[in-house]
Amino acid sequence: FGVEHVVARIYDAKRAEVYERLGIPTVATVPWTTDRLMRTLLPDGVASAWRDPSGKVAVVQLPLHEGWVGHTVASLEQATSSRVAFIMRFGTGVLPTAKTVVQADDLVYVSVLSGTISDVSNAAGQPPEEAS
Repeated sequence: FGVEHVVARIYDAKRAEVYERLGIPTVATVPWTTDRLMRTLLPDGVASAWRDPSGKVAVVQLPLHEGWVGHTVASLEQATSSRVAFIMRFGTGVLPTAKTVVQADDLVYVSVLSGTISDVSNAAGQPPEEAS
């Protein structure tokens, strides 16, 4: 059908875990539902997952180019001028080290300065430059 963004509204927490592991974002019937739904449906780079009270630092999910699979977190951080805060891998949060390797279907969240979100997102959406 060409649908790019899919969200499942789940009433059962255990079922929500199954959907998350399959890579389908879920929303629950609680007050944060609207915020989570909007972050899921808006185009990449538009909404942050978290922002500090001053508004200067944000945590965003990066739309990674498939070429980043097999590269280290350190190389991603260097190319995007960001810091990887955590990775969602198979529905579980992972705190990566510099040597952690990006895997297919990873959801990578980075901390960035709010004014650089677009630049960081664009850099992550490009294939990594190969060392010559």
